[in-house]
Amino acid sequence: MILKGSQRSGGADLAAHLLRTDDNEHVRVHELRGFVADNLSGAFKEAEAISRGTKCRQYLFSLSLSPPEAARVSVADFEAAIDRIETRLGLDNQPRAIIFHEKEGRRHAHCVWSRIDAQTMTARPVSFFKNKLMEVSRGLYLDHGWQMPNGIAAKGDRNPTNFTLAEWQQAKRQGMDPRWTKEAVQACWKQSDNRQSFERSLQARGFFLAKGDKRGFVVLDHMGEVQSLPRVLDLKTKEVRARLGDGDGLKSVAETSEAIAKRMRPAIRRHIDESRERFAKRSATLGAVKEEMTRGHRKARAELDGQLDKDWLAASRERAARLPKGLLGIWHRITGKYQEVRAQSEREAERLRERQEAQRQKLIDQQREERAALQAEFKDLRKEQAAQLRDLRSDVGRFLKFSNGEGREASQSRGVDLGLSLRR
Repeated sequence: MILKGSQRSGGADLAAHLLRTDDNEHVRVHELRGFVADNLSGAFKEAEAISRGTKCRQYLFSLSLSPPEAARVSVADFEAAIDRIETRLGLDNQPRAIIFHEKEGRRHAHCVWSRIDAQTMTARPVSFFKNKLMEVSRGLYLDHGWQMPNGIAAKGDRNPTNFTLAEWQQAKRQGMDPRWTKEAVQACWKQSDNRQSFERSLQARGFFLAKGDKRGFVVLDHMGEVQSLPRVLDLKTKEVRARLGDGDGLKSVAETSEAIAKRMRPAIRRHIDESRERFAKRSATLGAVKEEMTRGHRKARAELDGQLDKDWLAASRERAARLPKGLLGIWHRITGKYQEVRAQSEREAERLRERQEAQRQKLIDQQREERAALQAEFKDLRKEQAAQLRDLRSDVGRFLKFSNGEGREASQSRGVDLGLSLRR
C-alpha cells in the first residue's frame, strides 16, 4: 500500500480534518492508545500540552495508508502494517490514534503518533522516514501479492504525466483531465523538431504557443488557460529554448488570448458548454444516489454498532456474574478456581470481540461492493465527458486549420465539400 508520512504540529486542525464527514463518506476512530482523553480532539490536545515541556514543535507524526483500489484489506492487516511501520520508525509504544476513512468505495487509514516520550520528555527522532516508508511499502506489496506501482518498484520511475496540485486545481476549473493535456502537448513536442512545426502541431490540437512575462514559453488552450510549457513537458527551460529559440516574434499571452477569442467559433463554445452542462446534470443525479446510499450505509453501521454494544454489555454482565463474591470468592481465590473462571471469561471476551469485528467487516465489505458499483458509473461518466471534450478540442484544431487556409486547398482537390460554414 502507498504510505505517506509527515512530521507536523497543529493537532487541533489535524483532528478536525480527520473527522470530516463532508469529504469522507465514512469515518471511524478505531483506536486511541496511550492517551487519557477518549476522543481524537482531546488526545491531540493532550499531545500538544505534553510537547510544551520540550523544545519540539512538530510533536506529531501523521501517516496515511492507501491500499490498491480493488484490494480488500482487513482491520487486522491494517493494524499489522501500522505495527510494522511503528517499529521501523522507532515509535514503539508511543501514544497513537488510528482512523479509518471510506471515500468513493475505497478504504484507507490514518495513524497519528505522538513523538514525545513522556518518560524522558524528549521527541522520538524519525530520520529518513521517507526511505523507511518506501521499504515497508514495497514489502507490503510483495507480501499481499498486489501489483506494485512503477514509482515504488523502482525509485524515480514515475509516470511522466503525473501532475502537481496546482495543475490539478487548474484542470478542475477547466473541466478537463490534466493527464490528457500533458499527453497531448508532449505528443506535439515529440513529433516536431522546430518552433514552426511545434506550433502547427499544437494548433491542430487546439493549443497555442505564446511568450510569458517571466516564465518564458507558455501554452494556452482554446479557453485561454495558461500553463508553463517546460512544466507540461517535464523539461528544463534551457532544453525548451534549445529547440524553440528565444521566442522572438511570438505573441504575448494577452495578444494570443485575444486572437483565440476572435477565432473561436461561438458554435463550438456552445457545444463545450452543453457538454459540461449535461455532465453536471448527470453527475448531480449520481451524486444524489451517492448521498442516499451513504445515509443508508451510515444508518446500518450505527444500528450494528448499537446491537454489538448491547451484546457486549450483556455478555460482560454474564461473565461478571460467574465470579463468586464474599467468602465464596475468597475461597475460590485460595483454591485457584477464581483464576480459572477469570481466564475462561477473558477467552470468551476475546472470541466475542473477534466475532463482532468479523460482523462489522462483513457489513463494510458488502457496502463497499455497492459503493464500488456506483463509483464505476461515476468513472464511466467522467470518461465519456473527457472523450467528448477531446473531440471538441479536435474540432477546434480543424477549425483553426480551415480558418488559416490550411488544408482548404487539399480538401477541394479531393472534391470534398466543407459544408461547415467555418469561414470568417
